[in-house]
Amino acid sequence: MQLQSLGWDLFFEEHFQPHRTAGLLPARVAVETRSLYTLIGEDGQFSARCRGRFLHQISDRADMPAVGDWVACMRRAETREADIQAVLPRRTRFSRAAAGPETSEQVVAANVDMLFLVTGLDHNYNLRRIERYLAVAFESGAEPVIILNKTDLCLDTNERLAEVKAIARGLQVVAVSAATGQAVDEVKRLIRPGNTVALLGSSGVGKSTLVNQLLGQQVQDTGSARVTDGRGRHTTTTRSLIPIPSGGMLIDTPGMRELGLWDIGTGVRGLFEDIGELATQCRFNNCHHGSEPGCAIRKALETGCLDPGRFQNWLKLQREESFVQRQQDEALRRKHTANWKRTTTNYRQKTRFEQNQLDD
Repeated sequence: MQLQSLGWDLFFEEHFQPHRTAGLLPARVAVETRSLYTLIGEDGQFSARCRGRFLHQISDRADMPAVGDWVACMRRAETREADIQAVLPRRTRFSRAAAGPETSEQVVAANVDMLFLVTGLDHNYNLRRIERYLAVAFESGAEPVIILNKTDLCLDTNERLAEVKAIARGLQVVAVSAATGQAVDEVKRLIRPGNTVALLGSSGVGKSTLVNQLLGQQVQDTGSARVTDGRGRHTTTTRSLIPIPSGGMLIDTPGMRELGLWDIGTGVRGLFEDIGELATQCRFNNCHHGSEPGCAIRKALETGCLDPGRFQNWLKLQREESFVQRQQDEALRRKHTANWKRTTTNYRQKTRFEQNQLDD
């Protein structure tokens, strides 16, 4: 298999040169399962683990290999196994806040050219959730495309299509039915040879069904969403990188119950550029857009030029971004404190040892 068909290009070749000199081989992460990885290289698939110096050099969870990453590895003789020695710089990355009490970044997919943000036109349909995904997608560096799935279950597809286009800031919006195959060819035409596409969305929106349509075969298990609220169960449980027969690579991800934000300041500003422009027209620079006189945003709300739901979502995302930033700053402070204590302890132990040697 040629590396170019996996997404390899001059960007990765340039960063790989030092590793090639060291006798390492390039491969791409196809599956991540705890500490075990499935890689794809020129001679097909093989398993790998992170070992040795690489594990000692990383300082954060986000530095570990993620699906879509290109890595430098050392193959083990006469086996289908390898040791990962380095992760090449990422051209793009889609991240969210990791679940749990610790403040850390989880890289969902790396080196993605295009993000298919999939939402259902059934009970799952939610403009505010689409805006949330768009804010994170803008921050990733990949090109977002909004896929409205389940047109076969929607009686007002054109109306909802218009609503989404109104918030999409000129992005492509495609309405499909993965179940019947309607308009799936339009989605296929967006995927170019050598490019990598990731599918993101909540559980039950039909991502696995769409994946099977794009691949032309039953690769992922599928399940129906509950009729009452449109919520689905996780039929995809791990992220995986899958070659597309017509060219390109596809990353399918498990459905997300919650998309924790991580460093989306630029994404929010880009998505809500219209509201940001209004804010600059307020009489006071520190306007909170409440009861202050001369507030351009309040005026736009009163005249119907600004959707109240969109405005409230803008405020909500800004609050979340500020909260996450404070958490990140505190986590960084704790990490620096722990590193300083470790350095101080090591220094004291070394000094004590040298003094004992002199005394002897």
